[in-house]
Amino acid sequence: MVKIASQTAISLEEIARQTQIAARQLALLSTAAKNEATEAIAAELEKSAPEILAANQVDCEAAITNNIPKPLLARLKLSETKLTGAIAGVRNVAELKDPVGAIQIHRELDEGLILKRITCPVGVIGAIFEARPDALIQIATLGIKSGNGVILKGGSEAINTCLALIKAIHRGLSKSQVSPQAVQLLTTRAEIKALLALDEYVDLIVPRGSNAFVRYVQENTRIPVLGHADGICHLYIDRRATIDKAIKITVDAKVQYPAACNAIETLLVHQDIAAEFLPKIAARLAKEGVELRADRAARELIAVSEATESDWSTEYNDLILAVKVVESLDLAIAHINQYGSKHTDAIVTENDDAAANFLDRVDAANVFHNCSTRFSDGFRYGFGAEVGISTQKMPPRGPVGLEGLITYKYQVTGVDHIAANYTGENGKSFTHRDL
Repeated sequence: MVKIASQTAISLEEIARQTQIAARQLALLSTAAKNEATEAIAAELEKSAPEILAANQVDCEAAITNNIPKPLLARLKLSETKLTGAIAGVRNVAELKDPVGAIQIHRELDEGLILKRITCPVGVIGAIFEARPDALIQIATLGIKSGNGVILKGGSEAINTCLALIKAIHRGLSKSQVSPQAVQLLTTRAEIKALLALDEYVDLIVPRGSNAFVRYVQENTRIPVLGHADGICHLYIDRRATIDKAIKITVDAKVQYPAACNAIETLLVHQDIAAEFLPKIAARLAKEGVELRADRAARELIAVSEATESDWSTEYNDLILAVKVVESLDLAIAHINQYGSKHTDAIVTENDDAAANFLDRVDAANVFHNCSTRFSDGFRYGFGAEVGISTQKMPPRGPVGLEGLITYKYQVTGVDHIAANYTGENGKSFTHRDL
């Protein structure tokens, strides 16, 4: 049992049913009405900022007392700057093109028999996230703009922050045409398993959290799951890299926000540039408090800890970086494809052929040339925000924004057309003419 805005205890199944009803009403609203709702949310979040930040402080203090891991604490912390950025993201979503109602196919099957494929909302999205209160804002906003209802479950460590955020969001929605029941918050761990069983009401699950957590979700539901289990990202420094550029990109990709899933966990360095590059990057990263774990070839050049086999497949989410010297671009690509999680991998090189080779052959949702892996993000891609990053092969892939929250339906309109007229030796022929 949980409590929603009305403070009336109801069952999880009833919450899901209410969300489904609200989502079907939301799917029919105009773009203007949805944009007005997102602006109302942004305004209420701004007004409630002191309350939200105070609630987050309570959560952070409790997390420190409970010795929460550093990466989770970094994700839990909702600073004034981060909140301001999340609110800006809400307004950015309002400015994006409405993904609903787009005609993808408009075709004459025969005279008077017209086919259209039109985009429409998925329905109800269940989003489960650990220690990421800003994810609540992003997913709720993207859900509304794409015409979907959302059922949100934040980690217990973020409970006070999530409650403060959902109150502000509900106040905003109450001033719009969107029912507050289109955005629901669950508050107990037991509800996760129950939510995963509600395939009658929930159309998509988006998990954001640890490897073990995402695996648990994937293995315990019949509902389609969109997400990634690991963020093992690589940066490869090619033999034709510019040293200063390589140092700048490496530091940003590891240090700028090490708890993020798009921070690098392994640095690969071509043997021809290693003697010049490794001592310089080791000294620079040491100033940032980064612990290096390297293979034997690298340790002949820098005095750091020895890397083990497990380091190549570990997502640290911390100031720890595995380092390996490779003999060729081919071996760098092979290492990435063996140990990577298909999230984000990058190359630093001034050789366009090497860059093209890397971008073509690395099996990842995001592949970069001469830039930090930290750009792998829905907001930075111009999506306004993201519900998460997907590393699966089937689309959507990479940062998932509005386009990942829509599906489509086929509409066929005729006069008195019947299939029997198109069979047999004297049957009519289709024109199949795109309009």
